[in-house]
Amino acid sequence: MDKNIKILIADDSAFMRKVLKDILAGAGFSKFVECGDGKECLAKYEAEKPGLVLLDIIMPVVDGMEVLKKIGTAVKVLVISAVGQDKIIEETKQHGAVGYIVKPFDRKKVIDEITKVLS
Repeated sequence: MDKNIKILIADDSAFMRKVLKDILAGAGFSKFVECGDGKECLAKYEAEKPGLVLLDIIMPVVDGMEVLKKIGTAVKVLVISAVGQDKIIEETKQHGAVGYIVKPFDRKKVIDEITKVLS
């Protein structure tokens, strides 16, 4: 697993972005790009070319599902959302998501999913 991979963290909560960065940094990752809405996420994706996107579904301007429809097959996208309905989870996978974590989550679940996605 390449720990030098650039990870784009897209979540409208600055607190949640910090929690995810702390978990990732603790696991040895160090290259992060952050954004707080879907429009910004698409722009940063184009500019930064991350190897992994951690994507929230409920975001302002452009929601995570629309982001996923645009980039889900071009990059590995791991959805991290409070929305845990099977229908939504299935829809994200149809649009290219490689995994789905329901908030609230624990540190081990995040690392396990990222390890699985990047292996």
